[in-house]
Amino acid sequence: MYNSPVRIAIASDHAGFALKEALKRALGPSGERLDDLGTDSDAPVDYPDFAEAVGRRVASGAYDRGILVCGTGIGMAIAANKVPGVRAATVWDEATARLARSHNDANVLALGARDTSPEVALALVRVFLETPFAGGRHQRRVDKVAALDRRKAG
Repeated sequence: MYNSPVRIAIASDHAGFALKEALKRALGPSGERLDDLGTDSDAPVDYPDFAEAVGRRVASGAYDRGILVCGTGIGMAIAANKVPGVRAATVWDEATARLARSHNDANVLALGARDTSPEVALALVRVFLETPFAGGRHQRRVDKVAALDRRKAG
């Protein structure tokens, strides 16, 4: 899909740390540019800080996609979606990962470490990275979401 390596910002809270590290090991040699924005241990931290860091970098265009990992993926997605320009989706199977990209043009993937194995998480990341946005009738809806961001910022 991309002519050059995909630029990915990844981060987790303490509950997602081990899964984030497993994803980094698996993705490292596959050609993506992967930058870890934290956390660096399983010591308790506040997930909104990491969701914002990834969200701001994706929204600015510095990164093509973001990956966030917490216990359920829900908190990270909620926090990341507060950043204008972010469309974060919590996914749990390949169908939701594919639809998040093809219908919603999601640019941040949120995963739940408590119920997602490293093997499943890697499969979800792959689907998320490889699925293009379908555009067409979905573009109008994504444009309306972007308009909500502009109203919120203004």
